[in-house]
Amino acid sequence: MATARVQAVSLSGLQSIPSQFVRPVYERPTLETFHEFEIPVIDLSSLEVDELREKTLTEIGRASQEWGIFQVVNHGISEALGERLQAAGREFFDLPQEEKEAYANLEGVTDDRFEGYGTKLKCTSDGRQGWSDFYFHTLWPPSLTDFNRWPKHPSFYREVTEEYGRRVLRVVDKLLAAFSIDLGLEKSTVKDALGGENLEMELKINFYPPCPQPEMALGVLPHTDLCALTVLKPNDVPGLQIFKNNEWVTAKYVPNTLIIHIGDQLQTLSNGRYKSVLHRTLVSKDKVRMSWPVFCNPPLDLVVGPLKQLIDKNNPPLFDAMTLREFKQRKKAKASKLSSSAGRN
Repeated sequence: MATARVQAVSLSGLQSIPSQFVRPVYERPTLETFHEFEIPVIDLSSLEVDELREKTLTEIGRASQEWGIFQVVNHGISEALGERLQAAGREFFDLPQEEKEAYANLEGVTDDRFEGYGTKLKCTSDGRQGWSDFYFHTLWPPSLTDFNRWPKHPSFYREVTEEYGRRVLRVVDKLLAAFSIDLGLEKSTVKDALGGENLEMELKINFYPPCPQPEMALGVLPHTDLCALTVLKPNDVPGLQIFKNNEWVTAKYVPNTLIIHIGDQLQTLSNGRYKSVLHRTLVSKDKVRMSWPVFCNPPLDLVVGPLKQLIDKNNPPLFDAMTLREFKQRKKAKASKLSSSAGRN
């Protein structure tokens, strides 16, 4: 039986959403959660200015500790390139459904890598799911990139996405060096601990179609990212929320910024100094929301643990060292257990 795509459900003209998309009452967004809040904005170009570098490093460190998320401007990715990336994603999702289905990953999600067009990436054990479709594929390194799994339409998809990937890698290198220096380490330390030149990047296109009952649904359920770092390019429809000071706040849209999420692996490496941000997404009643996160991961079988330079008798390790493969399995099992428990309560 074919999977019911959320985009197709949205286009069907239903006035109420099917039951699998209805969130439990305690998870539903309230009027208060729509309040927009500007998360820290950091000028990345200031890292290249001698008199501003120290201040910028401090800002990056403070945002990573206190927020687990920040935005960067002057990041070296032109507005024109960002617009072309977004146009390529929109054109793919505007294709007839049967053309998109040709890219579906029929094997589903595995503990290794997922690539292709799909739905239900975040689905709870009680059968409820988020209001979103997606496209997922490896962006870097070239040795793992399979262009057969990339969309062939629109025709400029590969060209613009490859260029965007190269630019994002430069941003990631700057940020990983900044984290190392902020932690009092050699600037290559964090990247080396994540695999060095074998660091992997995966691109996901999130597509959140209009929802007739946005107050009862979520695009993506609350979670922290498994990766070390997420570099996210949103469109102009707000919807990203983070959990801050025991409440959900909506990230205010700032044009031509990249949103940087601290993920689980960086939280582990920093021994808890940096916080993996808990976040979710809202949906709109009449607008399409899209986002382009790039997930930066260590190789699946590289062991990642708290950096030894940050461990002493006053700072014992707070996390177990393990591979990303093991971490995924543990987190999946924990989420399933929590979901099952919530469903019984």
